[in-house]
Amino acid sequence: MRWARYDHKGKISYGIVDGDTIKEVNGIPWENPEKTGNTVSVNDIKWLPPVIPPTFYAAGLNYAEHVIKTAKRIGKEPNIPEKPDIGYRAVNAMIGHEENVVIPKDAGEQVHYEGEIVAVIGKKAKHLSKEDALSCVFGYTIGNDISERDWQKGDRTMWRGKNTDTFKPMGPWIETDVGDLDKLTTTVKVNGETTIEFPTNNMIFDIPTYISAMTRYLTLYPGDVIWMGAEGASPNMKAGDVCEIEITNIGVLRNTFVAEE
Repeated sequence: MRWARYDHKGKISYGIVDGDTIKEVNGIPWENPEKTGNTVSVNDIKWLPPVIPPTFYAAGLNYAEHVIKTAKRIGKEPNIPEKPDIGYRAVNAMIGHEENVVIPKDAGEQVHYEGEIVAVIGKKAKHLSKEDALSCVFGYTIGNDISERDWQKGDRTMWRGKNTDTFKPMGPWIETDVGDLDKLTTTVKVNGETTIEFPTNNMIFDIPTYISAMTRYLTLYPGDVIWMGAEGASPNMKAGDVCEIEITNIGVLRNTFVAEE
């Protein structure tokens, strides 16, 4: 089932996506919402991030090729993580499917995409084993972890490089039935041309490993999201570029890059 969060004529709602139609519900997807009987065309809505999370977690460097290429770019030896390390991002940066990514006037040339699978938590969780870790996952969506690399390297906390407004597109919806994670493929296209394709689950540490490690020390709450990192390297994105991230059985997240006015 696909759960969307959207704006229709100024009203923000959740609904179930059924082809080109969304069936409105009262409530939040993981809290047994009731159908209202109202429907709306996907052509008449503004897609919103499918959830504004209580806490926004990010796995960061979680694909070997990405670690290697990042190290090469900055002239260092690659340092493959030996344990799952979690980071945090800011909700101010979130936008939805089809919204514009705004490149600030003083940004450098190295503005990059990172196509990621995102786990959406649906149950309060603490002290989960790896075997039980996925029991707290409600579903999955897609994230694009936009980064301005000069700022990322120069600012000690990466506050601009990762968290500038519009730098965290997420959507278009939450898919609750993705099937076998090992069978998923992530494909990124820029202006219609494939720039990278990789097995989504080809991570250094998979989602159950992360959730088990995280819940040893912290409590996950419904609505929390965990962005699981990206593979490979991105070309320099510029105003006018359209980035599409597709993950098997989830959907396509599409955003256009524009220059700040």
